[in-house]
Amino acid sequence: MPVLLRLLSFAWSYKWRVVLAWLCVAGASGFVLVTPRLVQFAIDSGLQLEGGVAVGSTRTLVVASLAILGAAAARGVFHFGQTYQAEWVSQRVAYDIRNAIYDRIQRLSFAYHDKAQTGQIMSRATQDVEGVRLYISFGVLRLLYVVILVVVALTLMAITNWKLALVAWFFLPLVAIRSVQMTTQLHPIWLRVQDQLGRLGTVLQENLSGMRVVKAFCREDYEGRKFAREAGELFQNAYASTRIQAFNTPMLMGLWMLSMVATGWVGAREIIAGALTEGELTAFMMYLTMLQFPVRSLGWIVILFARAQSSGERIYEILDAESAVKEKPGAIEVREAEGYVRFEEVSFAYDAISPVLWGVSLEARPGEMVALLGPTGSGKTTVVNLLPRFYDVSEGRITIDGIDIRDMTLASLRRCFGIVQQDVFLFTSTIRENIAYGAVNATQEEIEEAARAARIHDFIVSLPDGYDTWVGERGITLSGGQKQRVAIARTLLMDPKILVFDDSTSSVDTETEYLIQQALGELMKGRTTFVIAQRLRTVKSADQILVLQDGRIVERGRHDELIRRDGLYRQIYDLELRDQEEALEKARREGALTVEPSPTGRKQ
Repeated sequence: MPVLLRLLSFAWSYKWRVVLAWLCVAGASGFVLVTPRLVQFAIDSGLQLEGGVAVGSTRTLVVASLAILGAAAARGVFHFGQTYQAEWVSQRVAYDIRNAIYDRIQRLSFAYHDKAQTGQIMSRATQDVEGVRLYISFGVLRLLYVVILVVVALTLMAITNWKLALVAWFFLPLVAIRSVQMTTQLHPIWLRVQDQLGRLGTVLQENLSGMRVVKAFCREDYEGRKFAREAGELFQNAYASTRIQAFNTPMLMGLWMLSMVATGWVGAREIIAGALTEGELTAFMMYLTMLQFPVRSLGWIVILFARAQSSGERIYEILDAESAVKEKPGAIEVREAEGYVRFEEVSFAYDAISPVLWGVSLEARPGEMVALLGPTGSGKTTVVNLLPRFYDVSEGRITIDGIDIRDMTLASLRRCFGIVQQDVFLFTSTIRENIAYGAVNATQEEIEEAARAARIHDFIVSLPDGYDTWVGERGITLSGGQKQRVAIARTLLMDPKILVFDDSTSSVDTETEYLIQQALGELMKGRTTFVIAQRLRTVKSADQILVLQDGRIVERGRHDELIRRDGLYRQIYDLELRDQEEALEKARREGALTVEPSPTGRKQ
């Protein structure tokens, strides 16, 4: 119940709409319930028979008919208001919940997204929200309609004839109990269906995102079987649900028809005995017919409540999720950063048993470039992810201009950073909108200036639509080098004081690498830069090289200093960087490479 009550808090935001819906429900119920009495009046007063001759009043029949029409019209008006308001409130609740889920997902830290499955999140934002919407619309707002009909109709039936009421009441619990039993069987199946929809969405999302890998490895048949397996389990659960309903629906209908037959037979005997009029029996049968929907819908309403319970639990798993990175009350809003970064004995672990960094201390002054090298798993990426608080340190602290980053607001902290990653993400939008993603108010001149600095302007204007060219999903219509330069332009436009980027250009050709290096050189001027370095050109240009191994800094210094030591850097140089240096020297001797200033101003 707490989950169901919490879901009602979304509807309570529109309490006046809810009250109006309930008033419409009360009005519609009233006119529904008065109709059988009007029919009874028409039969008993307007269709009297004496000795087989009709002696009723035509005027009475006309008045009764007009009253019935008026009641039907009024019921229609109130029913429209009830349906409209209920749908309005339920759709607004669904809108609010979806926005709340999306907002919460945006604010959760990387630690949450490392474990979350995209398909499950999508299922909760769609299927589960729809379950809550139906609960609000039918299970809550129209529950009043059911309650009014059942209570008032049963009372009027008892007043009309208690014997007939007992006959009808005998069957009502049987129908209600069977409906609830059917719901009890359906509830766990519904839970499995909802979970299966999430798993199916995950498989589909992964397959579409990795379509190139699937085709490259000829795994279409395997992926097809995997999807078919998940879809088959979904079919089995959905089929089991349908089978239960198909078995129980005719049974419930049969019970109800049996109650009608029994009531009609006892009612006829009461008329013969003079204890009941024809009009009263007709009204009684109409009340019994009215009860069919509310009584049979009890099971359906219970299904809605059960589905809302499970949907609400899944939704609140997201809404109640605690972010590992939290902003302190009264956090400092940093307006302008100089870019002086310090790590003070920083340690970090993704969980209690998996330490990644141990006692890391470093210092980067404004305008300096720090290169991070080390074997895979040494902690390079973790270091740069701690800077903008994608994760929080386990021990020690990180400061910018002497301020602990945990004392800053997250928004102002992250505005200090420009991040260019090897795996560049572009949105399905125009090139202009992708470049201006972090500076939406930038002018066209500013966008073009950033593009020129990133060495991508000439390519953009060569396209038929120029800056209005749409890129495909994740920038699929652009090459790797083009995407990187768009990402560099995007970062340049933000004008960050601290730059973090993965200097991996091994997957592009020499000309593209040269263009990217020129763009990066423009980007790094006057900025504090952290580089996960894999290219000799970047390493030799660094003011400080940090060599990591097993989460510790084992060497630090500049290229010329470290190369003279027989340490890990020298091993990395001999294994990975020496070939690059020899290739550069050969290119220089052959005159194929122009000597350009490095990002820090030195010749390279």
